[in-house]
Amino acid sequence: MPRSPFPLLRPSRLALACALSLGALALSAHAAEAEAEDPAALPAQAVQNSAMDAPMFYQLLVGEMELRSGEVGVAYQVLLDAARRTQDEALYKRVVQIALQGRAGEQALVAAKAWRDGVPASMEAHQTTLQLLALLNKPQETAAPVQNLLKLGTEQQSQSLLRTLPGLFTRSPEPQRVLDALQPTLQAAARSPALRQSALLCEARLQLAAGHVAPAWALDEQVLQQDPTLEDGLTLALELMDRQPAAEAPVRAALQASPDNHGLRLAYARALARSQRLVEAVTEFRRLTTEQPDQPTPWYALGSLELELRHPDRAEPALLTFLKRLEDSAGGELTEAGRDARQQTWLLLSRVAEQRKDWKAAQSWLDRIDASTPRADLSYRKALLLARQGHLDQARELIHALPGETDEQLRLRFMAESQLLRDMQQWPAAYELLGRATARLPADADLLYEQAMMAEKLNRLDEMEQQLRRTIEISPKHFHAYNALGYSLADRKLRLEEARELIVKALSLAPKEPAIVDSMGWVEYRLGRLQDAERWLAEAYASRPDGDIAAHLGEVLWQAGQKERAQQVWADGLKRDPGNEAIQETRQRLQAIP
Repeated sequence: MPRSPFPLLRPSRLALACALSLGALALSAHAAEAEAEDPAALPAQAVQNSAMDAPMFYQLLVGEMELRSGEVGVAYQVLLDAARRTQDEALYKRVVQIALQGRAGEQALVAAKAWRDGVPASMEAHQTTLQLLALLNKPQETAAPVQNLLKLGTEQQSQSLLRTLPGLFTRSPEPQRVLDALQPTLQAAARSPALRQSALLCEARLQLAAGHVAPAWALDEQVLQQDPTLEDGLTLALELMDRQPAAEAPVRAALQASPDNHGLRLAYARALARSQRLVEAVTEFRRLTTEQPDQPTPWYALGSLELELRHPDRAEPALLTFLKRLEDSAGGELTEAGRDARQQTWLLLSRVAEQRKDWKAAQSWLDRIDASTPRADLSYRKALLLARQGHLDQARELIHALPGETDEQLRLRFMAESQLLRDMQQWPAAYELLGRATARLPADADLLYEQAMMAEKLNRLDEMEQQLRRTIEISPKHFHAYNALGYSLADRKLRLEEARELIVKALSLAPKEPAIVDSMGWVEYRLGRLQDAERWLAEAYASRPDGDIAAHLGEVLWQAGQKERAQQVWADGLKRDPGNEAIQETRQRLQAIP
């Protein structure tokens, strides 16, 4: 059994400390006697002595010697005893650091609590105690140090504490316990006008961390009603947008009031992209490139989104402009982050060339990327180029060369190869591969979901449903699984009310996700509600005008008698995605080929 770095203090060590302390007392007494016998021995000028007496000096010396000799636990106990005797804050801090360096969190907490009790007016002692309680996942004890800090601190310090408090618990495995422990303290703080906004926002973030979106928004809404321009309140609203649609309104109002607030507009554009509202995100990023043409970030985002929307002729100039702005802003040699950004942009430019079916240009961009370290994304793009030129076996071998020692590396390799096979429409091979992947990593919800999608392609619908339900069991917030199961039922005209419930559940988890909005329109169509179906599908197509959504919207318009509009939607969809099978199948089935 390995020895703990913090054993009990051995008797021999205690004896040494006592002996040194007694020796110090004897020396002190001898010196005093000598001074009494010979006053002339006293110095002519008084010397300012340290407040530390000889026994304490030797105790500290013993502690430091033990630490240097590797006896961390002995040093900790000797120095903690010294800190308690002197109530010296620097010494308490030293003991906490010794414990943390020895990876002994509990002992660090003991020292911090001793510091807090010995020097109750010390804000640093309470802060250290709070941080250690968060680190050690002891939320039930956190209310007291927070209350003490609020009492001891100035108004500004208390506001700062409340702003940073949620960050202490970002990695907490039990966010509900954190909320339960701190909610009464925060609600009490909110009764103070000076702390109200900070306390409400702090509780809102803890509510969100615990999965309570509606209460989090209700608290943030109170803050923004009091101050519609408060940056922290708007930041939280942006985080809530994809799950609480009402949170978008104050952000848009703030941008309307201050159209030159580029930081807020950038954050809003990113939130739109995160919600897969790509067309709206493109509009905001394009505005930023017009108003701040020298800033690199909006150009990169614009190029990425235009690529996602299959607009290679718009994506390429945006990405090339980003590269130029990146080099201009560096003023010379790029930083490591800059070099990474440049390589990622080359990867995107390769995809631009792929969309144009210019395989030589695509390979040229990939060849610029540093391949000294294996990268799954780079290997996948190279493999896809090989596969599209008829070399599928060689492409798979390229992916097999990726590392697979850890579960995460193996997962990335499975995902890359299955994506390759899916892109090449090799459904049976992809399904077989994912079967091996889920056998190897049975708790991986994403691999199971991908297997279900391949089962659907092979018309193994019972297996697909079982796999999707298992995905939901493993990951109850996997909105793609709810959506896929609901859409599959609706598309086959089976259990339509159950299908609608599943899609509603998916929407509750990702309200503006275009694929889910599309599914909602499709199930309404299957239920015979053409007007509702058109509304949902038009919203989905406006956010993400891809071919599959175009196929659905066109069919609903066709059945509603709006045949010219249907043909226009299909034509637009085929312009973006010329080979889209969903549009072609829909036109043939409806006998709507122009």
